Amino acid sequence: MTYKIIGDSCTDLTEELKKDPHFQTIPLTLQVGSIQVVDDETFDQKKFLELVKSSPECPKTACPSPEVYKEAFECEADHIFVITLSEHLSGSYNSAMLGKRLYEEEYGEDRKNIAVFSSDSASSGQMNMALYIQELCEEDLPFEEIVKRTLRYREGMHTYFVLESLDTLRKNGRLTGLQAFFATALNIKPVMGADHGVIIKLDQARGINKALVRMCEIIRKETENSKEKRLVIAHCNNRARAELVREELMKHMEFREILITETAGVATVYASDGGIVVAI
Repeated sequence: MTYKIIGDSCTDLTEELKKDPHFQTIPLTLQVGSIQVVDDETFDQKKFLELVKSSPECPKTACPSPEVYKEAFECEADHIFVITLSEHLSGSYNSAMLGKRLYEEEYGEDRKNIAVFSSDSASSGQMNMALYIQELCEEDLPFEEIVKRTLRYREGMHTYFVLESLDTLRKNGRLTGLQAFFATALNIKPVMGADHGVIIKLDQARGINKALVRMCEIIRKETENSKEKRLVIAHCNNRARAELVREELMKHMEFREILITETAGVATVYASDGGIVVAI
């Protein structure tokens, strides 16, 4: 069978996966003051971080239009799988669903199979799901079976993150139902997670490194059968922290695969300089 795995640009693929023709990313737009940046292959993380640092305004993101998704579906692949940011964090999922409807209205529902998944995650979680779908496609499983297994995989996947600051998430309304965290003066860093795509606070620690270690402790406690799982670590401009997390987890756990990737534009907006996002 022929297949395509399409993610919005918060699907932080490795450089190797970006070259794989089975993968495609749909860019969101980033806004800093009056400046717009397209989150595609031209995105320059260091320049963007400098732009954010120099701007008095909080950066924002805008999801792709349904028409952009529809155009992406007009490819030669028989089976298309779309993975978006959690629908609780972005309108990307709804946009992809509308793009699917537009495609089917024009070409019919029987022309090809299209499945759209809200990842209930972001960044490394989206890449984790994308790789799982690719494995199933390479096994040449039926489309319906891939969809069923992917939904089950999503339910079992966990996302964790530690950021220098939650200000961008707070100012953009991404901490719904969660009291904003204001302990910067004490250098208290929260350890965060996701509950069906909604951001939750798991714990906290004084200093970023202690928070990362605490995150690893929580991961060890919550993870069963780690030898069967893939560990994906995304970092924003700080590979050393990603390596710290990898080494800390490997002291007590084994994984079938470990991947480290760098955040593209959307995850850079919300993770900010030095942020770490883990999916397993």
